[in-house]
Amino acid sequence: MTIRTRLTLWYAGLSVLSLTVLAWGLYFETVLEPKAALAQGLQPDPAKVEITEILLLYTLPAALITVVGGWWLTRKLLAPVTRLTETVEKITLDNLNERLPQTGKMDELDRLTEVFNNMLARLDASVSQIRDFTIHASHELKTPLTIMRGEMEIALRNQATSSPEHELYASQLDEIQRLTKIVEGLTLLAKADAGQVILADDTVQLHELVRDSFADAQILAHAREIQVELSACEEVALKADRHRLRQLLLNLTDNAIKYNQPGGRVEIALRRSHSAADLSISNTGPGIAPEFLPRIYERFFRGDPIQTSNVEGCGLGLAIAEWIVHAHGGTIDITSDPGSVTTVHVGFPLKMIERRAATTRLLKPLPNRIRLARPAPARAR
Repeated sequence: MTIRTRLTLWYAGLSVLSLTVLAWGLYFETVLEPKAALAQGLQPDPAKVEITEILLLYTLPAALITVVGGWWLTRKLLAPVTRLTETVEKITLDNLNERLPQTGKMDELDRLTEVFNNMLARLDASVSQIRDFTIHASHELKTPLTIMRGEMEIALRNQATSSPEHELYASQLDEIQRLTKIVEGLTLLAKADAGQVILADDTVQLHELVRDSFADAQILAHAREIQVELSACEEVALKADRHRLRQLLLNLTDNAIKYNQPGGRVEIALRRSHSAADLSISNTGPGIAPEFLPRIYERFFRGDPIQTSNVEGCGLGLAIAEWIVHAHGGTIDITSDPGSVTTVHVGFPLKMIERRAATTRLLKPLPNRIRLARPAPARAR
């Protein structure tokens, strides 16, 4: 219950109590006392009768003005609190530099607003320091990681390296590559938070990227005997950053294969509605428990440790995917039926462009459903 409602109820209760006392007094003066006087053979006092008439004539309008005026005054006094609350609710990590407006009356509300603004300034400074540290630390880590990776690759190519040493160097190289991927992900997210990532505004044939992603997914899924299907791939063109969309598809299809069961299935579908492009990627596997769904976009969050302990990853993939989708004005949602099917739904608003007939490339229609029969050959990049 809001403060406004509580004050209104309290004020109404006090008004009703006051009116009840006044009504009882009037009833006593206008009904009971005259009856008692007449019973004793006495005539009512004219002055008292006139006062009673005045009270009856003006009490009801005065009471109405009191109730309505009190309600209006309460609403007016609490309106700045409501506006302050609505403004504070809009503050996020992306707009910590904004400040709450003051009324200029130098009252308690202005003091509260000033305290909020000072708190936002401290939060903005702290978040900026964290972002700068992440960006600088990630940048400084890239050079030694690149050197270590180069040294490991040289050691692996050395013919004099023994078999145990070769296995050791290969394991270390895998860990270096994993650490490099984490650093790159952190750098991207930190720069995105700071608004330092500029997206290209190219004409992207989304269906072509989906076909390429489907071919790559077939290769990745072959080792685990996972069936990959492209159930729909309608022609869609939009204004977007081609590199980031390809990164999005790679993250989502890679997750669909990694968090799957041997012999499972992955289904990719791209459909075009009147105003949006709808992409869905579903997979069979352990799924995501309902209590973990609200946290799946948190950085370094990987869900149930029992299910993810043997899966390679660092918990940044979905955070990056969410940023890419939102940066393009889209929406992303994940639904999961644990033990059955998990589906990622991505929607992009269509920013269609007119393509000239001379530059339009006709694509062969896909069969109703494409199934994996044998691994697709790797294509030169």
